[in-house]
Amino acid sequence: MIAISSRPRLISQNWVTISFASTLYLYPILDLLLADVPKHWHPELRLGLQEALVNSAKHGNNLDPSKKVFVRFSIVQDQYWWVISDQGLGFKPPCKSNQIHRQSGTHTPENYCDDEKECGRGIYIIYQVFDYVEWNSKGTELMLCKRVRNNSRLPLVI
Repeated sequence: MIAISSRPRLISQNWVTISFASTLYLYPILDLLLADVPKHWHPELRLGLQEALVNSAKHGNNLDPSKKVFVRFSIVQDQYWWVISDQGLGFKPPCKSNQIHRQSGTHTPENYCDDEKECGRGIYIIYQVFDYVEWNSKGTELMLCKRVRNNSRLPLVI
């Protein structure tokens, strides 16, 4: 079940909040989160949001159906914002901002994983898709932003 809140006022912006039990069935949730985004950005943003939601449900909440994933989203001019949080124990985020990796040239999947297991690609994809990526200090909340108008590039996925 997906729960949707009314549109509360927060810092003079309209935010909508949805919550859902930890699941990997994300199709209807992604449809809701992308409803107001220009269509040509849907494939790329769907990929990035799916990675973020899977991380919250699977790694954060351990797919425990009694734990929820919460998503707040808003549109501010040409910026689309999503704040995704889970009820897990958190993790140590790779860095405070994707700008650190972009400036240092260390923006590769290997820098997001400390072991030999297959991991890190989701976080790497998130950093490639969104213009702003930041976790809270506990690693339980992820803030994402995508600027779509007057963007200097075309979508990565068509």
